[in-house]
Amino acid sequence: MGKERISVYIQKPWKISDSPYYKFLRESPPSGIKYTNLQSSDLIQSRAKKNFYYKLKGYIKNLIRTVYPSMPNLHYTRNAEKYDLIHCAHCMSFNNHPWICSMEYAKQFWAAPDVVSQRNKKTVSKYLDSVNCKKIIAWTNWVRDDIVEMFPNVRDKVEVVYPGIPTQSFQKIRSKKIKLLFVSRSFYFKGGFYATEAIDQLTKKYNNVEGIVVSDVPVEILNKYSSNKKIKFMSMMPQDKLFKEIYPSADIFIYPSFTDTFGFPLTEAMSFGLPVVCVKGQSREEIIHDGKMGFVVNSNLGDVVKVEDFENLCHEDILKDVILKAEKLIKNKHMREKMSINCLNEIENGKFSVKKSNEKLERIYREALK
Repeated sequence: MGKERISVYIQKPWKISDSPYYKFLRESPPSGIKYTNLQSSDLIQSRAKKNFYYKLKGYIKNLIRTVYPSMPNLHYTRNAEKYDLIHCAHCMSFNNHPWICSMEYAKQFWAAPDVVSQRNKKTVSKYLDSVNCKKIIAWTNWVRDDIVEMFPNVRDKVEVVYPGIPTQSFQKIRSKKIKLLFVSRSFYFKGGFYATEAIDQLTKKYNNVEGIVVSDVPVEILNKYSSNKKIKFMSMMPQDKLFKEIYPSADIFIYPSFTDTFGFPLTEAMSFGLPVVCVKGQSREEIIHDGKMGFVVNSNLGDVVKVEDFENLCHEDILKDVILKAEKLIKNKHMREKMSINCLNEIENGKFSVKKSNEKLERIYREALK
């Protein structure tokens, strides 16, 4: 007899989301698991929709900061009795029903995480310690360590399950040029200024280097770099086009974000065999092993979380190091090819393997219902 099929409801903190996490779960569910509400978990792919979404989230979070800054990130799932288990993605559950939660970073236990440090841990701890909370999934070791430090009483419930990243089936688009790529739905917030400046300098220095920037690029950036015809600026586009035309045409991924607690663009680039140049901090060193899948640039800025902290601001030492590391890859074809193979292997067989991730998820789901 086969294993009993389990019905799992994914409880999101927001009705609309720009996270690929839900898309990957929908497209590659664990064996014997039925996700009941992921039929329309598409990514935000237009600037207008993205801007509206972020403005709405910002308004709500500002209201929470004013009225109840330490509000726990709790949600109620309607008709929970219809499902075997609730999987809370980046939040917790009000329901008197078995649930697990998965966290990208520890402060997601609060509704306005950027203003919370140790405040109101007691309420959050009560829900995590309840019999209904069966498991706390941390996306990385960095997250696990933070959760355990905040809530040592639930240490035994915390387990690391890296998000499974699908292996891409693609045909490399060959070119005589070496192409540097930056992709993000949020230009300044994800290090677009540093990436563009690095690409600008490198394309001017090397005749065989070109750049591609896919993002919500601000007008002032387009004007500033308009004279460099070797940089191609592109607006946000459907993921299908990005995966078929953009990633396969690139050779090196430049992603100097200071804000990413995980960073799906990093694993996305790896799934296309692109060596990555990123900046040290949070989970990024855990994703990109320095010298193996790319380079991790040291930073003395800490984890920047406000756009105004680095918008139109350039820390020359960090920029210089980003350029230096990218330059190593430009000049050394053998290094690029070796790191490309390492990236592909990490996605297919390493910690981001869908198979490995799903095996852990299925076990966690079944153990939660015992």
